[in-house]
Amino acid sequence: MSDVQYVEALKKAYDTLQQQIRRVVVGQDEVVEQVLISIFARGHSLLVGVPGLAKTLLVSSLARSLSLSFARIQFTPDLMPADITGTEVIQDDPTTGERKFKFLNGPLFHHIVLADEINRTPPKTQAALLEAMQERSVSIGGVSHRLPEPFFVLATQNPIEQEGTYPLPEAQLDRFLFNIIVDYPSDDEEKQIQKLATSESFETTTPEPVLGGEEILTLQKVIRRVAVSDHVFDFARRLVRMTRVTTDEAPDFVKRYLTWGAGPRGSLNLIVAGKARAVLKGRFHVATEDIVAVARPVLRHRIITNFTAQSEGISPDDIVEKLLDAAGKELQAAAN
Repeated sequence: MSDVQYVEALKKAYDTLQQQIRRVVVGQDEVVEQVLISIFARGHSLLVGVPGLAKTLLVSSLARSLSLSFARIQFTPDLMPADITGTEVIQDDPTTGERKFKFLNGPLFHHIVLADEINRTPPKTQAALLEAMQERSVSIGGVSHRLPEPFFVLATQNPIEQEGTYPLPEAQLDRFLFNIIVDYPSDDEEKQIQKLATSESFETTTPEPVLGGEEILTLQKVIRRVAVSDHVFDFARRLVRMTRVTTDEAPDFVKRYLTWGAGPRGSLNLIVAGKARAVLKGRFHVATEDIVAVARPVLRHRIITNFTAQSEGISPDDIVEKLLDAAGKELQAAAN
């Protein structure tokens, strides 16, 4: 198949995936799109939302639709690294009688891993997850064990209850391609949820497989070959550099409201996420509208607001909105 044919196939598969997920999850179309962009861009996502918004159901349904193995890890304060990576046990060899170490895989050895309430586990376990996310392997007893491909971590976090939690370090937050906000459903959507979740058929309704692991790996390579023009590179780079308070590019509102801006991984992720979104929309080139669409989930966890912003009720999303407006005006002025 040519790259164009792959794009057409992915666009068709994306539409089918949405239909399958809608069989069990009402609404959350933007969340579904962002999670799928993350997967096809070979990235991890952090889903932030209060309990009861179907985050776990969404991830498990997605795993079934993609015909991938799935594991859910409930993160708790007593969870140890070996509980998620696996451990070595001593076994007797029945032929020689010798004792040998054998590695038993932990729940990380699945294609899609749901790290539920990731901020409830201590830094030691978070660090083990960080290695898996970055290196796509785990190290036990000096031996590196590769994780299956494709491999994605979709973590959830409760934004309200902070007692007894361990806030994620900035280095680990930066490893997430997207920080996805899962909001409350609309009134009409909540009515549909009431009818669907209380029906007799809901427990037996499961999404049908649409794509397999090998197809996803192929599509990930195709996405990397999507064309990006210089003005899109410039727009994404300019957007990120404007977040850095110590640079000349930073607007006055950035210097007033931010402590730290996004690093180079921010501009890289804008491009790769823009590529994935363009393909999901049936295009083999990235437009500035793709960068604008992914800017909030890419940047909201990479910029640090200060006390002034918090006291005035200015959120990271508000800052990103202002940055998009400022960068857009500069791009338009340069074009004229």
